Amino acid sequence: MKLFVLAIGVHPDDVELSASGTLINEVRKGNAAGVLDLTEGELGTRGTVETRYAEAAKAAEVMGLSVRENLCMRDGFFKNDEEHQMKVIQAIRKYQPEVILANILDDRHPDHGRAGRLVVDAAFLSGLSKIETIDENGQPQKRWRPKHVLHYIQDRFYEPDLVVDITDVFEQRMEAIMAYGTQFHTAPDSSKGTQTYISTPDFLEALISRSRLMGKRIGVKFAEGFVTQKNIGIKRPLLLLHFYFMLDWIKK
Repeated sequence: MKLFVLAIGVHPDDVELSASGTLINEVRKGNAAGVLDLTEGELGTRGTVETRYAEAAKAAEVMGLSVRENLCMRDGFFKNDEEHQMKVIQAIRKYQPEVILANILDDRHPDHGRAGRLVVDAAFLSGLSKIETIDENGQPQKRWRPKHVLHYIQDRFYEPDLVVDITDVFEQRMEAIMAYGTQFHTAPDSSKGTQTYISTPDFLEALISRSRLMGKRIGVKFAEGFVTQKNIGIKRPLLLLHFYFMLDWIKK
């Protein structure tokens, strides 16, 4: 199955927290979108592997994804080495995305940066024909390199290189996040049990505030930010600006 955009997260819920609005935008436009979870999040304090799978499936349904797959790497202990790169290369060649959304390259959680670098390396290597891989049916895969790898901004703040308006899909985005009932403060009894950095009401408030801050950067209510190691070029910037101004005028 070919996807337009493939979002890769080291833990189930990483994508929802930082890039789900962008995915929903693309799905609403008719573009195929999918999520690749690298681990099962088995080291998480709250919930179990089974609940994480159920929550991930629910979130995928909310976002309207075409596919969601888990590579079952070891949470906390995966490496950016040949073994793990080959698994990601196989997935990239399988879905042939034009754009990959990946973890940020440096963050509070060490898994995020390591996963981000793993995806960057695998995305490049996936374009080399002399690296041979096979699919689930034992057939050789064709080389594939996505046009762009964008890193979604997570816990630490980075000045974004690209900001995506998610105002129209914000409520749907929050619904996808709240699908992870064991991880976030989703109900009054959510305060029961061991509390974590992300399970308090303050975390969700900070998440919404971040979306507002990103939105303010481009004059909208809510947005998601991305950074990239590669410059994004366009042939007709004035046409893009004209379209933006026309859209803004229609909204008013």
